[in-house]
Amino acid sequence: MFSSDPYPLPAFYFKVVFSATLGLSDTSFQEVSGIGSEIETESVVEGGENRYIHKLPKPVKHPNMVLKRGIAQLTSPLVVWCKAVLEGDFMTQILPMPIEVYLMNENKTPVRAWSFANAYPIKWEVDPFNSTKNEVAIEKIELSYNYSNRTI
Repeated sequence: MFSSDPYPLPAFYFKVVFSATLGLSDTSFQEVSGIGSEIETESVVEGGENRYIHKLPKPVKHPNMVLKRGIAQLTSPLVVWCKAVLEGDFMTQILPMPIEVYLMNENKTPVRAWSFANAYPIKWEVDPFNSTKNEVAIEKIELSYNYSNRTI
């Protein structure tokens, strides 16, 4: 069965959903990047075989997910989570959580989706301020995760 969705899909209408512990009110982002997987290979030379080198697969690697948005209030559930992990001096346990990213169509229906297991913030930074530009102040939150799956 073929999908009736237009191809290629536009990349500007997406939704990021954190586990229920953060709530759904804190999920607006300007950009999401780092959705991908890669298998590196290890070269193994076989004695007596000079025509080629064996390339054996290593474990799958995933890049870090990066979320960009306007700087949020201190009471934002995502900011509270990032502060607890990155400014908590490891006094409390890091709470990893599942994250889902949905690419939406014009009817607000997900047409593609990815899930990320055990994500937690590893970097939180603010883009440079510049007095010659009229732009929104942006914060970047970088998340590590164990693995991802495309679900739709």
